[in-house]
Amino acid sequence: MTRTARALMLGTALMTMAAPAAMAQSQPGGSSPMQVHAMAQQPALNLSAYGEVKVAPDQATINFGVVTEAATAQEAMAQNAQQMTRVVAALRRAGINERDIQTSGLNLSAQYDYQQNQPPKLRGYQAQNRVTVVINDLSKVGTTADAVVTAGVNQIDGISFGLKDPKAAEDQARQLAVRALQDKARLYAQALGVQLGGVRSLTEGGGFMPEPPRPMYARAMAMDAGGASTPVSAGELTVRIDISGTYDIGR
Repeated sequence: MTRTARALMLGTALMTMAAPAAMAQSQPGGSSPMQVHAMAQQPALNLSAYGEVKVAPDQATINFGVVTEAATAQEAMAQNAQQMTRVVAALRRAGINERDIQTSGLNLSAQYDYQQNQPPKLRGYQAQNRVTVVINDLSKVGTTADAVVTAGVNQIDGISFGLKDPKAAEDQARQLAVRALQDKARLYAQALGVQLGGVRSLTEGGGFMPEPPRPMYARAMAMDAGGASTPVSAGELTVRIDISGTYDIGR
């Protein structure tokens, strides 16, 4: 290696070793020396917990429909309209408010008969009118179902139960979730032999979700004095709140 090459390598090494020192020198303008500190991340506990309460529902939702078939589209729709008019009148007699009755579907379709090696043959037309009804008095669920079936409903898609105002149940579940999270954090800190600090962050998930509709089959009831209404059991609903929290811990 030549003398010139050795001199270049030595100069490069000196520049590399001097670089950190240069960072601590005064900055232009006479300001204080710049200092760089490596920040160690504070240890933490990342935990999750949930709170759950059982509560009786105070509201029911029924989805039902009127299905009619006729030779022509106009006749199918006319028959459907007549039956649905009687159904709405029965709902009002049962004490259901107009705002709690909502049309959820209206459909008209051609109906065909199919035979092997033969072209489809038009049989007629089918009209469907679906309605969603909210019942705020659970004691009227069975009698309301019977009333609409008697009035012309021939298809019931299902029934679901819910809460008019889930806030009280959700707040109770939140308190249970926080207590469970605190207990878990103290347990972990004790097991690890560290000092438990404050909560750095807290996030929430879950909450009340209406249950999916349960099957409910339409059946005509004898509406005489001895006829019993369709039995409906509301049961209980589960309200759950999930939370996640990060706690500072000391060594």
